[in-house]
Amino acid sequence: MYQMTKEELAAYLRRIGISDMHEPTKDYLFALHKAHVETLAWQCIDIFAGKPAGMDAEESIRLILEGRSGYCFQLNGAFSSLLRSLGYNVSMHRAGVQPLGAEPRINSFHLGLTVNLAGADQEEDRWIVDVGLGDMPYEPLPLRFGTYEHAPLRYKVMESGVAANGWRLEHDPLANYAGVDFAPDIVESLEEFKPKHAYYSHHAESPWINLFLIRHRHATGSNELRGCVWSKRDQDGVHKTELQTKSQWLAVLGDVFGEHLVAYSDLEKDELWKRVSHAHEEWKKQRRKTCERRGYSRASLRTGPRASQAWNASL
Repeated sequence: MYQMTKEELAAYLRRIGISDMHEPTKDYLFALHKAHVETLAWQCIDIFAGKPAGMDAEESIRLILEGRSGYCFQLNGAFSSLLRSLGYNVSMHRAGVQPLGAEPRINSFHLGLTVNLAGADQEEDRWIVDVGLGDMPYEPLPLRFGTYEHAPLRYKVMESGVAANGWRLEHDPLANYAGVDFAPDIVESLEEFKPKHAYYSHHAESPWINLFLIRHRHATGSNELRGCVWSKRDQDGVHKTELQTKSQWLAVLGDVFGEHLVAYSDLEKDELWKRVSHAHEEWKKQRRKTCERRGYSRASLRTGPRASQAWNASL
């Protein structure tokens, strides 16, 4: 397992807004988790752009120290190294995300983490930590069956139906996926997950190859930018905004998600925007046809209150 240097530790903590290094306590674990998800968005931008980063611990840590982020393997891989280097007892597990409408599975397409806070003479005190899910919990969750609220979402920890002695993180019905199942066996290295990362990064059927997607969690809600549609979730529901210009799109990426595309030249940013906006216009055409089939006339879709109602319903 990769052990971070003191310089890397200090730089990583600064990157997520933590100024001091403390003993590996529960309070400090919570502070680290919250700071991580608030600072580092989940994103598949590099895969969409055709320049995926690696997932070795050193590479993922460097990615973060260079002002970037990543997706599950990179974020959870780097976070596990951070926690281990700070003295936490961290374990990695095979996991699988269940998309809406699909069956539960454990296929190693997600890297699961647990932290045992118990001392040598204590019973287990295990926590689920995950900074690499799109709709991730805001804080660590106790590995005890029950329901936990991290406003505005609710999570349920329960027995897995697909892994003996495993556990399941059942997601809020309003979330983008149904849940995550975890195998109990401890995985000793990231080698188990590398073929999955290669699939996500390069395979034509990867869900991230043709999708610009970034998600961000904070104390009272979450944000998602899917193509040109910015969705902001809070206690009052989901508010959607169509971003219509490159400057507006880049501003939301930077100001809301903390993603400044530091690894991309101005020309590459232009190309990203062209590809995203073109896909968005094609998507709008299809959604408009769907709205018309549902009984909205072309005129009502262009003007008047029904236009806003129809468009918001279609986003």
